[in-house]
Amino acid sequence: MSLPLPQDALNQAFVKARTFSKFTDQAVSDDLLKQVVALSQWGATAFNMQPARYVFVKTDAAKAKLKPALMPGNADKTMAAPVAVIVAMDSQFYEHLPAQFPAFDAKPIFDGNAAAAEAAAFRNSTLQGAYFMIAARMLGLDCGPMSGFDASAVNTAFFPDGRFKANFLINLGYGDASGNYPRGPRLGFDDVAVIA
Repeated sequence: MSLPLPQDALNQAFVKARTFSKFTDQAVSDDLLKQVVALSQWGATAFNMQPARYVFVKTDAAKAKLKPALMPGNADKTMAAPVAVIVAMDSQFYEHLPAQFPAFDAKPIFDGNAAAAEAAAFRNSTLQGAYFMIAARMLGLDCGPMSGFDASAVNTAFFPDGRFKANFLINLGYGDASGNYPRGPRLGFDDVAVIA
């Protein structure tokens, strides 16, 4: 049986974690990025599908490709972040289902059904992106998730063959709290939940 994690762990992953707009210039190693992906892959998804794909935008050349797709308010902070992560989804994720979900053949549910495949890819890659942020926080990184970008421009620049599609972006690094806004309140239990 699992036991509750200590409060320090809960604070780092959720309670005291912030959305960062500013980061220090400390580099994020490729090895650490690999650790974040490896940890986040254990998060639960439907049929154990793993449609999320990640592009770690670190070089000046890659950032120059990304910048035109960003809303003006997101451009400077993204260019200054050590890493900008494109969380994308694989429209043909179901090709991997026979190995990922051997309990039964789930591939036919999505193969040839573009609407079902797109809905599942979007929902589950979003889940995986959230797991990615929690894993990053647990491994000592800070995150700045964003949806303020032109997805079609990102797709054209980074995924020209059309198989992958951008879902959302995450700026990643070691946060500089001087760029944070005051923390906003959260809705209470009775505002968001019912026990039926």
